[in-house]
Amino acid sequence: METDEARALVASARVARLATVNPGLGVDVVPITFALIEGDRLVSIVDQKPKSTTRLRRLTNIRAHPEVTVLVDHYEDDWERLWWVRMRGTATVITEGAAFTEAVDALTERYPQYVDAPPPGPVVSVVVDAWSGWRAD
Repeated sequence: METDEARALVASARVARLATVNPGLGVDVVPITFALIEGDRLVSIVDQKPKSTTRLRRLTNIRAHPEVTVLVDHYEDDWERLWWVRMRGTATVITEGAAFTEAVDALTERYPQYVDAPPPGPVVSVVVDAWSGWRAD
């Protein structure tokens, strides 16, 4: 799959899965909302949805081991329409500044749920180094 096709498929999706390394325990995977910025940067944010703690494991994992993988996929019973895109990259946790504001703006534009209640953050910003994917058709 060409990178431009992978980007277009990712941009059409509403949810992704973020995989981080949990030192000593393996890999942690969580679903995320996201936006692509400038093609090769993916941003996600900690929002208001209920969580058991504000000290999220994904943020701790990224600070300890910034290499991450993000997976976006499409499934339906017609297996001729299946696809997936995997992005590998380096993540940072951002709590303020222009990059934070840019991420909040991109996510608010993408998800109407954030308009009335902008997410407080922090932001996870992933610079995508490698794109790969597969498509059934």
